Amino acid sequence: MLFSKTKMSDFSITSVLLLLIGFITLGFSIYFFIELSRSVLQTQKLAIDQRAFEIVRKTSFSGVGPLAKGVSQAGSVIVMVIVSLLLAGYLLFFSPLSRWVGIHFILAMGGISSLTKGMKSLSDRGRPEFMGDFHGATSSFPSGHASGALVFYGFLIYLIMRSKLEPKWKWLINIALILLIILIGFSRLYIGVHFFTDIIAGYLFGLAWLMICLTALEIILWSRRRR
Repeated sequence: MLFSKTKMSDFSITSVLLLLIGFITLGFSIYFFIELSRSVLQTQKLAIDQRAFEIVRKTSFSGVGPLAKGVSQAGSVIVMVIVSLLLAGYLLFFSPLSRWVGIHFILAMGGISSLTKGMKSLSDRGRPEFMGDFHGATSSFPSGHASGALVFYGFLIYLIMRSKLEPKWKWLINIALILLIILIGFSRLYIGVHFFTDIIAGYLFGLAWLMICLTALEIILWSRRRR
């Protein structure tokens, strides 16, 4: 089981630190998401969105479009569903970790999908017309790719942090995952299917939900260790 040999003194060093970081991050994420949502609902087109598209136009070069679309697929619904089912199956039936880890992973991914759809229905923000290469009908705010990618790859970062890998490998893998999260979100901006504020809101929303799930997981595992 996860933390099966952990002493109570270890909880004060590692788990409490994670919980504190989680609560602080959760608070900031919720606050800024609410403020950003309020701005978007009041003013559908923000100056920062226009500025972001101008930067994209200036930095665009031949071949970047297909590359951005390829990166974007790493956060698509079909990819997220497939890899989530595989990881959930491993965590529940084959992993030496507590099954609570698998349960909370399922809650994290299922929850962010439902919550993002709910937020999209509330905002009803139209898609940008930067490139006109989008064929969906959902609201633009917040970005589902950004929120889903942050929760999925963020959960992987948590698992790697809690693994027995050497610190150097933990750093290398987690930095790569963080870069992937960033690239997935901004690839959506580059191909013109989301505003800049859609992506930032997706990150904030996904981060807040991830922190809720991980905090709950840490508390449950700690209470089980005490028993």
